[in-house]
Amino acid sequence: MDHFRRIGQLRRRLTRAGLQGLLVTHLPDLRYLSGFTGSSGALAVTRRAARLFTDGRYSAQAAGEVDAARVEIVSSSPAAAAVQWLAAQPGMEFAGFDPAWTSVAELARWRAELPPRLRRNFLTALPSSLVESLRVVKDEDELAQIIEAALMGCNLFEHVLGIIQPGLAEIEVAAELEHRARLLGAEGMSFETIVASGPRSALPHGRATTARLPRRGFVTMDFGVMLNGYCSDMTRTVYLGKPKTNERQIYNAVLEAQEAAVAAVVSGVSCGEVDEAARTVLRKAGLAEAFTHSTGHGVGLEIHEPPRIGTGQSNRLLTGMVVTIEPGVYLAGQFGVRIEDMVAVTPSGGQVLTPASKALIEL
Repeated sequence: MDHFRRIGQLRRRLTRAGLQGLLVTHLPDLRYLSGFTGSSGALAVTRRAARLFTDGRYSAQAAGEVDAARVEIVSSSPAAAAVQWLAAQPGMEFAGFDPAWTSVAELARWRAELPPRLRRNFLTALPSSLVESLRVVKDEDELAQIIEAALMGCNLFEHVLGIIQPGLAEIEVAAELEHRARLLGAEGMSFETIVASGPRSALPHGRATTARLPRRGFVTMDFGVMLNGYCSDMTRTVYLGKPKTNERQIYNAVLEAQEAAVAAVVSGVSCGEVDEAARTVLRKAGLAEAFTHSTGHGVGLEIHEPPRIGTGQSNRLLTGMVVTIEPGVYLAGQFGVRIEDMVAVTPSGGQVLTPASKALIEL
């Protein structure tokens, strides 16, 4: 990862925003800019310097990971130390911070560390995150990491098909997915695994429970791995037994909606148009009211990143973004179906990164 290039891009944005310095505290942003993967740290960036502050637990780790910033080990709060360092830089009158990741209490503590004359105006809240807008477009290295994580997810799906059977607890399916992911080299799961079967499949976020898989019914599995810091995210819905006609029809409607939205992905299209491509299909099938969430979201170092692919979203997809496409239909007390792929945005369309079968699998 070229952290020097990323910090250089950030500096250009600092200059355009009229900022002299920036405090970065959100850990995924720190990893993106510096390579640091510890749980405690802050990065101070000026137009000429970058310094990463962390505590003594991470002395060796930071020395090995961080190449584009000077590392300073502190015994106090890394963020407070970073604020003090910024304030001590020659000619530094104010520095920005990201209010999305800053509590009122944290801001008060940082200001208390400043000289009285700087406490009111030195720290300036950014109107929008400068780092997030860099992270939203993935470079070639990042895309390669995401593809590897996505393919591992497909491998897990193929594996778990061999163990799913009636009577198995949902948490046993989730445990098998998670155990296999670890064996394949994942750092962990990118979010709490969802396994929802029978009537529970009508819960969009039905995390795995002790409920037993039915003799007949849908099983929705939504899961992802974290590999080298990058997340994957996919959903497949399978059927135990033989589906009824209406169950098959609804599955096919969701699949058609999902594929319509995937087909709508291309650089320059608005997120709202992609969302509408899925909703149009479900509306025609009389299922629009049963689709209760957005069509998708960005994925990268975090499982939920911009952009949001939802109704009325006017922001446009850019080449290099990675998004999910995951429409679903949920009939309370009966069943639900969701199908999800990760898709990379290209100038000519969407590249599906999770090529596992989406045909209705009957087990």
